[in-house]
This record gives sequence, structure tokens and C-alpha cells, in this order.
Amino acid sequence: MDNRFTISVAYGDGIGPEITEATLKILDAAQARLDIETVDIGEKAYAAGYPSGFFPETWDSIRKNRVLLKAPVASPGDNRHKSPNVILRKMLGMYANVRPCKALAPFVATQHPDMDVVIIRENEEDFYAGIEHRQCSEVTQCTRLISRPGSEKIIRYAFEYARTHYREKVTCFSKDNVLKLTDGLFHKVFNRIAQEYPDIEHEHWIVDVGTARLADTPEHFDVLVVPNLYGDILNDMTAQLAGSIGMAGSANFGTTCAMFETIHGAVKHRAGKDMANPSGMIMAAVMMLNHIGQPDIAEWVHNAWLSTLEDGLHTYDIYNAHSQERVGTEAFTRAIIDRLGKEPKVLTPVRYEQSFSAHQTQMPPYRQRYAHKELFGMDIFFDNTVIQEVERFVEQLSPLLPAALTLQFITNRGVEIWPRNRSNIFLTDHWCCRIKAHRPITHDVLLNALEALAKAGMHWLKTEHLYTFDGSPGYSEVVVAPH
Repeated sequence: MDNRFTISVAYGDGIGPEITEATLKILDAAQARLDIETVDIGEKAYAAGYPSGFFPETWDSIRKNRVLLKAPVASPGDNRHKSPNVILRKMLGMYANVRPCKALAPFVATQHPDMDVVIIRENEEDFYAGIEHRQCSEVTQCTRLISRPGSEKIIRYAFEYARTHYREKVTCFSKDNVLKLTDGLFHKVFNRIAQEYPDIEHEHWIVDVGTARLADTPEHFDVLVVPNLYGDILNDMTAQLAGSIGMAGSANFGTTCAMFETIHGAVKHRAGKDMANPSGMIMAAVMMLNHIGQPDIAEWVHNAWLSTLEDGLHTYDIYNAHSQERVGTEAFTRAIIDRLGKEPKVLTPVRYEQSFSAHQTQMPPYRQRYAHKELFGMDIFFDNTVIQEVERFVEQLSPLLPAALTLQFITNRGVEIWPRNRSNIFLTDHWCCRIKAHRPITHDVLLNALEALAKAGMHWLKTEHLYTFDGSPGYSEVVVAPH
């Protein structure tokens, strides 16, 4: 049956066009049932005056075809431009990033020949929400967002992936010993959802200790589910542990769209030199073929790629003692095409008996959980470039507060500087005052306080309200200065 599928393809920047062309040649030789629509993302769009890095017709193509095969793209380094990768994932709701990292020893050098790890990274939240502000001369801020529905989606996806791919264990990394609200939420959701999958082992590691274990003994891990920033870091590290960042493909899944890409950058200094390793793009294409219902072609291409590596035909980045010949991009591509229909003899051949698609994962509808919410005060942040004496600042602030509110403490970058001030604490110009009531209050009380501060010329940077949820504080405590 000729189940042809139209996909959007972005050739990207730097080495992107070379590795894309190599991958499409292999897919064509393997008789993949594809029709290609080329789209531009990155430098061409920036040069044409589109600050997002996308032409309008690019969005039309991706939304219509719902599948994008994308090479690495470059973006300007200034703060006017967001990463095109982040934009794609967020705008198209591709919440799950899937990156398999499997050792191919002894043909690709690695100190961990038994590793076979899949990292599943949350794609839409965390610091990658990109909410940043410069608040004063010396301090910038990034707002970190971790939501319950976002956590539930990615964690459930990880367990469904493990079950569908016959994996035995799902591991969660977080830093909830310090980030008790954000990472604490992610960990709590993981523990709850894990109970719904009694057939799959589960465990949790604090991210710093877990990362050390992953770097030392990656074979301990199977499927790893992590928040966005941790996942971005661990993806590259784990790919390098397996042999090379250039070898790993990546998939991004949502409920309507999917994107398949390399995990490395544009590598401009290698562009046009017939040196680039197209393996990451090829493996992304293999994942894509499985997603669109062509596992037969995916298996054919993957085994030809393994056979090429096994025969020792290697690009410069993986050339080692087991290599037979150092080849460029074109020769490596031709070698894979020549081996279509062959299987590796030492490495285990792959078998794709059925496709796995994000759309096949039947996520239960999200049920919003309501908590009883009460307002108790606010944190007020000041750009304190004028008054550096804490006691003098308190003398000005305290009389302006309504009777219901009390100044509890003042912090500088989260460390208490009043009422227990210590001269050895380094101060910036970013001060936070916690103003709190003993019982629930209304917003009018806070508005009255802010109006009084404004009339006195004490202009604030921002405020954060202090709520309790079912009686539990919804805010972090302060690092208290020692006695």
C-alpha cells in the first residue's frame, strides 16, 4: 500500500543543508513514501526582516503537514530574538522531547558500551518559558514556570513510552531539596502517576547526584524524565557518552504536530567542507518514519546505517582505532545507500514491527484540581540605589503600611538583611520586603499599601502576592542570617 505522506523539510543553516541533502538521498534510495515541501527557518528569514526566524508560509506548511524534519538553525545572539527551536515547540504544543542515546561499541568509541538511555524532556515550561527581565542596574530575573498539567503530560508520556517500547524503568530527576515548590511539584506528580503503572519500575534522583551517576554508570538508567533545562543539558551529555553528539536524533511530539531534528547546532565552521556527520539527521528521519507509519523503511535505513558503522566507514568526529576509512559526508551517504537491505553482523539489528506515534498515546483528560486560596500579604521588590542603610530604609517604609500588615523581613538576593543584619553579606541594589498579615486579607489592603508607598516616592520594581493553598504556603521562605 502506497501510504504516501507529505512532510515539511527545513534545510537549516551551517552544515544543515549538507546533512539534510544526505538524509533525503538515503530516504529516496530507500523508497520512503514521502512528498517534500521545503520551508525556510533561520538566517534567510532573519535577513528578510522576520525577527522570529520564520516566514509566514513556513507556519502554513508545518500546520498543514503536521510533520517537520528540521536541520539545525542559527539565531542571532541578542535578546530581541528567541530560539526558533523553542518557538516551534511552544507554538505547536510539542510538549515531549524524546532523545534515544545508545552505545554502538566497539565501532563508535565509548567508555559505556552497554548504555541505552532515552531522555524524555518537558518542552514548554521551566526557564524556557523565556520570561526574563532586567529589574535594576545589577540584577536580572528569569521567571521559572512549572505547572501541574505540564508535569502530568510529560510524566505520563514517559511511562507510556516505556510501556510501548518494552522498557522496564522510568527515572525522574529534580532538585526539590532546594526548589521545593517548582521541582517539588514535578516530583509529587511523578510519584502519583507512577502508581498507575505498577508494571514499570520507578525511581527519583536529586539532579546533581543523578547526573553524576548518569555520567559514571549510564547503564543504570533506562527512560529518564526531566524538566526542560535539566533535559537540555543531559541530552547532550548523554549523547556524547554514547559516542558523539553528532550521532543522536531527536523527536518532539504534541497532540497535533511532530518535529524531528538533530541535537547539535549549525556548526558553521564545518559547512561546505564535506566533513559533517549526517547521522543525527538520519536517526531523526528514522524516528519520523516510524511516526508516520512507515516502520519498514525506518528499519531498512537504520540497519544500513548500522552496517556502515560496523564496516568502519566513519566521518572525522567518530574516527577511531576500529575505523577502516575516514570518509566525508557524501561518501558516508553513499555507503549507507549501498547497504540498504543489509543488516549488521555484530551490532544488534533493529526491528520496527509497528510504529509508535504520540497520537497513539491516549492521555486521559486533564482534571483541574482546585485548592482553597487565601491572600496573606506580598513581597515588594525595590531598586534600592539610594538608601543603602537598612535601618533608615525600614524607618521610611514601616509607617506607610496599613495596620493589618507588618514588615517581616528584608532580603537581598534571597538572604535576610533585616531584622538580623550582618555586615559580611554582600548587597546588590535588589531588595525584597516581605509584608504579611496574621489573617487572610483582601487585595484592597495591598493596594492601599502600594498607594501609600507611591505617594511617599518609594517606587517598587514588582510585587508577588503571598497565598496559601489549602492552608499550605505557596511561597518560599528566606535564607536567615546566622546569629
